[in-house]
Amino acid sequence: MSVLATTALVPLVTDSDGGIRVRGTRVALDRIVVAFKSGATAEEIAQQFPTVELRDVYLIIGHYLSNTNEIDAYLSQRQSEAAEIQRDIEKKFDPVGIRERLLARHHAKSTG
Repeated sequence: MSVLATTALVPLVTDSDGGIRVRGTRVALDRIVVAFKSGATAEEIAQQFPTVELRDVYLIIGHYLSNTNEIDAYLSQRQSEAAEIQRDIEKKFDPVGIRERLLARHHAKSTG
């Protein structure tokens, strides 16, 4: 009688910034979950992220479905952190009129 493995290791790691990524890649858990919640199949997700194996996509989706509340809370926290970082950047570097400033700078370089 053969013995089958009854557990599988979910291929996720936490990086130095607290982000959760697919082990061995730079693909964030956020990207996999957002694609899945948008209706993408595991196969489509694997095509979108060629560094992630299809079997790992299935494991991650299964992990998400088993831990939806915790992972959704993590994703919400990450979105809040990203919004705060964007606000800080926009305080330091005013985005209003940036296109015009860049075009003027480019024009000055081209003609000068």
